[in-house]
Amino acid sequence: MILLRDFKYFVKILFSVFFLFFQYLSVFAQNQKVADSLVKIYQKNKLGNSEKLELLRNLSFNEVNNLELSLKYADELIALSKLEKNYLYLHRGYYQKGNKNRLAGDLNNALNAFFRSGEAAIKAKFITGEGVAYMAIADVYSTMRNSDNAEIYYAKSINLLRKTNDSISLASALLNAGDEYSKNKKYNLALKYFEESSIIFDKVDYLIGTAYNLGNIGMVYAKQGNNDLAKVYISKAIQILEKLKDYYAISEYLIYMSDIYLTQNDWITSLSYAKRSLDLAQKYGLKEQISNSNLKISQLYQKAGNHRESFTYYKNYITYRDSVTNLKSVQQMADIRTNYEVSQKQVEVDLLEKDSEIQKLKEKKQQNIIYATAISLFLIVIITIGFYRRYKFVKKTNSIIEEEKNRSNNLLLNILPEETALELKKNGKVQAKKFESVTVLFTDFEGFTHYAEKLPPEKLVESIDYYFSKFDTIMEKYNLEKIKTVGDAYMCAGGLPFPTGDHAYKMTLAALEIARFVNISEELITQNQSHFKIRIGINTGPLVAGVVGIKKFSYDIWGDTVNIASRMESNSEPGKINISEYTYQIIKNDFECEYRGEIEVKNKGMMKMYFVNNPIAQ
Repeated sequence: MILLRDFKYFVKILFSVFFLFFQYLSVFAQNQKVADSLVKIYQKNKLGNSEKLELLRNLSFNEVNNLELSLKYADELIALSKLEKNYLYLHRGYYQKGNKNRLAGDLNNALNAFFRSGEAAIKAKFITGEGVAYMAIADVYSTMRNSDNAEIYYAKSINLLRKTNDSISLASALLNAGDEYSKNKKYNLALKYFEESSIIFDKVDYLIGTAYNLGNIGMVYAKQGNNDLAKVYISKAIQILEKLKDYYAISEYLIYMSDIYLTQNDWITSLSYAKRSLDLAQKYGLKEQISNSNLKISQLYQKAGNHRESFTYYKNYITYRDSVTNLKSVQQMADIRTNYEVSQKQVEVDLLEKDSEIQKLKEKKQQNIIYATAISLFLIVIITIGFYRRYKFVKKTNSIIEEEKNRSNNLLLNILPEETALELKKNGKVQAKKFESVTVLFTDFEGFTHYAEKLPPEKLVESIDYYFSKFDTIMEKYNLEKIKTVGDAYMCAGGLPFPTGDHAYKMTLAALEIARFVNISEELITQNQSHFKIRIGINTGPLVAGVVGIKKFSYDIWGDTVNIASRMESNSEPGKINISEYTYQIIKNDFECEYRGEIEVKNKGMMKMYFVNNPIAQ
């Protein structure tokens, strides 16, 4: 859960968190090991149709590493259920298909599947299934920001689930519906649903649900100006979250408590809550919370007239803010290299225009030669000289044109992959493409902002160029694509523009070589350069790639795979290579990996992470 001073933004983020929370409730029993063991039974293909229905449901539900494979099992379950006219399993098949499409970000197909799931549940006279399907439909509509439809289907879901014994599903529907009403400023309805949901969670002893309900109720009271009640409920939420060790949410709740006391002019208590938030964030390495807490303390000291302390905490806020988000203050000092690379594309465009001007000059010159030839028709010697001069000029001009075209092509290939550059030259635009499996790497320099504040821009770029030039060489060595640099961050990908089967393996080798180079450079760096420590993060999965811009083109990639790769980097440690579960499953037989456990990731929940150490000797 994320607490921010801007209420509109807070509500948006809060909804996303509770949407993910419901997803957790719906998949908490998933187990990839179960799916792996069931595959052996599936491959033998000796079960009858009724037994195979349950097998397919379990395979689709438990397969969490491969969404495409999970969808395949769901489609097979749907087909077999139709053949057997088994509407209960037809409902389950469509529900699994909807869940997997929602996880893949395909909301339209997810919505269609959930509707079909509800229709099948009605035919099977399965009230719980119908209610859960309607809740899933409402969740998708809410994500699409269609509040009217979301509220309608939450109401349908709740009415049906009240007729069942499924307490967790009912409480989840009430929780999500209350969040939708809170987002739409229907505070009385939101409180009613939160309080009922909290009672149900209490009965089944589901503490995380209870804590978030209490926090939600406190937030609504704060928006209504009832700060005393807000403090009571938020404090209760913090107490439960402390037992559950949910430090991310606790740190943000403490900031919100600080805001409440500040509105009551209790500066001392407000400061104590802000400092508690900072201490907690620092203890558990929550970089975004460290930044927010420093900003809040800076503002409090500024209100008290202590400008020296305010400035100290504000500098800390800037440091952590820039390390998390790479805002403009870093870009203005350290993006000179990136601006230079992009500017080369503009040079290429200018050269193309120059080609056109040369061509016009050639045509004009040819006309002049023809006129001169007509005038000098009777002078054989002059005619011969004229043609000879024309021949020499054309040859020289063609040579210039060819040279400029080659230069333009080389500059274009420095900005875009070869296949993309050819498509751009041929069609004048590039069609975005989806890749099913790509490995993305992010790097970030530890302490970059500290050096950026002390060095002049020229020296800073010289140091960054020293590292990035070597990174470029490593990318070329392993046939990987550099995507872009943003400030001190370096981003590259493997498996595009042409799909390959070994992109994760090559990217891991490249990451190890980058880490070794940075480590060695600490001893070899010159006095005119600064040395850094580097964090590296890697993730593998599907994404979309394409070209943006009209004049200054840029090849870029988008998708959840890219976001997770960035989160792997921000959760890494200096000198370490942090990889996701998806990448680990691909390279685990080739590299020594150190399991880090499940770590809280912003907007993603708990994710398994691993440090890559060395290649396994073959």
